[in-house]
Amino acid sequence: MKDTRKIFQNVDRIIEDGVNNIYPGAVLLVGKADEVIYQKAYGTLDFERKTQPETVYDLASLTKVIATTTAVMKLFSEGYLHLHDTIGRFLQLPKPKSDITILQLLTHTSGMQPYSEYWKFLKGRELLEEILKIQPVGEPGKKIVYSCLNFITLMAIVEKITAMPFDRFVYSIFEPLGMKDTKFSPGANERIAPTSIRDGKRLIGLPDDELAYYLGGVSGNAGLFSNVVDLHKFMASLLKGEIVPLNIVKLFTQKIVEADGKRHLGWMCPASGTSSGDMLSEKGFGHSGFTGTTVWCREDGLHVILLTNKGFIKRHEEEIMRVRALVHNVVFGGIECSGTIL
Repeated sequence: MKDTRKIFQNVDRIIEDGVNNIYPGAVLLVGKADEVIYQKAYGTLDFERKTQPETVYDLASLTKVIATTTAVMKLFSEGYLHLHDTIGRFLQLPKPKSDITILQLLTHTSGMQPYSEYWKFLKGRELLEEILKIQPVGEPGKKIVYSCLNFITLMAIVEKITAMPFDRFVYSIFEPLGMKDTKFSPGANERIAPTSIRDGKRLIGLPDDELAYYLGGVSGNAGLFSNVVDLHKFMASLLKGEIVPLNIVKLFTQKIVEADGKRHLGWMCPASGTSSGDMLSEKGFGHSGFTGTTVWCREDGLHVILLTNKGFIKRHEEEIMRVRALVHNVVFGGIECSGTIL
């Protein structure tokens, strides 16, 4: 691999330009399945304490791929479900929702609405049961509408199949990989980056996402916390076929479902003008979280993990999209790796 110093000087400049304006701090890791190529912490957690490689961030919608999609992949690999199984096979719900497939949930082609305001007056199990009753508003299979409800439904299916709480099943996957800092609602400690304010209090170790928060901290759409160290372990294990066989990893990360847009299974499909940047082909895969987190991977296994807590400054700050695209363009445009993994 050629000298990458200039590449990472540019990456440092891009990320540092956002410190104190878009986010108080960030942590970056660039790696391959068998190597950490570059790792750096920038700025602070809260304008006071310096970030560290082990700083833990609220992953928000990265939960959808790191936890929920991985759980589905595991059950798929062991023969408990297939992509065209319907919700009704696992959960007693009325039509037409019961006819929605696992594939449609994973690819956001279920016809479900994006979100629910039920969190304003329901909590815990009661909230989950009402979310599961929500019927699609569009015809399944026709259009991509990104919906947190899809992944809450997948969580319920995972719990039904495994007869285990969702977090316990997910931890049974993470723990053998050494992912000791990857937890749902870990609670406040000095290594966790704070996010936004809810009910007059700064959120630390509790999910910024409302549905995940009022479901009790464990959800299929959001609520997982982690750091770049653990996420690199996850990506390396995924790319080595240690979580599920590589053929299944390839199916979930490279199969393209088209419906007025393109999605992989659970994972996003790269598209110019999105957080993936402009360099990745459709064989790449990744995801983002609204708290300011992203993971993107090229088909040769080169991956970029960028974690921030931009919600500490402004919850709906969108300028981070430009930071993500610039970083990914510089890294994926500048670093060449031989061969492909997927």
